Amino acid sequence: MKRAIFALTYLTSFVALLAAPALHAEEIASVNTNFRFTGSDRVTVEAYDDPAVSGVTCYVSRARTGGVKGTLGIAEDPSEASIACRQVAPIKIDAPLKQKSDVFSERMSFIFKTLHVVRIVDAKRNTLVYLTYSDRITTGSAKNSVTAVSMPAGTTIPVK
Repeated sequence: MKRAIFALTYLTSFVALLAAPALHAEEIASVNTNFRFTGSDRVTVEAYDDPAVSGVTCYVSRARTGGVKGTLGIAEDPSEASIACRQVAPIKIDAPLKQKSDVFSERMSFIFKTLHVVRIVDAKRNTLVYLTYSDRITTGSAKNSVTAVSMPAGTTIPVK
């Protein structure tokens, strides 16, 4: 009985995770890197607007696996990613920010691998630092990229 309840709880959590609304990127462009008849591997550049900091957009480039598995969405994309965040409009922060917060995540494989973008507040320098990395359920990757957006004069980052 306990196993059935555990399995049902696990399954419900898993379905909720898959059904949860995710912040989707806007694909800006892509280039092919490895030709395949069934769909080429490519590098994409995607834009993510920071949901808590109006006026900041992060551009993430990452490898995407093509072929049949890539087309079906079951391929595992490589861990490499690069990030550049920029002020694209006047910056507005409506509520205090956590010192460190996972602001974007997107699956890189059907279940096990996720790309993360973390926002870190450097209050001393009045700067937002963005870090991208990937993880797996069992192991992560040390491959990462970092960028920073300094606040304009007169704008102070409110921190929780």
